[in-house]
Amino acid sequence: MIGSLVPHDRLLTKLATSGVDSEVVVWVREFLVGRTQRVRIGGQLSKEVKVIPGVSQGSVLGPLLFLVYVNDIWRKTDSSIRLFADDYIIYRKYTNNHDIEKLQKDLDTLGEWAVENGEKINPGKIKAVRFTRARVKNPLCYSLGDQKISEAISCKYLGIILRSDLNWVDQVN
Repeated sequence: MIGSLVPHDRLLTKLATSGVDSEVVVWVREFLVGRTQRVRIGGQLSKEVKVIPGVSQGSVLGPLLFLVYVNDIWRKTDSSIRLFADDYIIYRKYTNNHDIEKLQKDLDTLGEWAVENGEKINPGKIKAVRFTRARVKNPLCYSLGDQKISEAISCKYLGIILRSDLNWVDQVN
């Protein structure tokens, strides 16, 4: 849902305020600053380019640093949030109209978090799916930041197709 170019200064601040020893924070800063990368495809090696924001993909430390960076995404939300790498899902059980308002409030909070943390929202990846076997007449009407969230009958999460009618036909075929 959200694309990540992790700003090093924000990451280091979060790391320092989490209680990590200051020498470790300095070591991580040295790990991040001045990095270069290149890609090998077949026998061809690309030109070396400087890495400015972000955590090193393919490194052992990269995923851990990314988790440090997004660890506070759930603050001030009542809905459930699940994270896997840079895929985020926010959801809640719907029992009445108040739950719709709570989810929208939490989406607003998530949007504020993204702005505060320099994250870019990818509107093409945002979907609203209502999971139920009941017939529903009212369409979902949610937004994240200034982006309206389109309603879908299915979504793919971690390689599994989840359908709004709770049918597994897409996954089995």
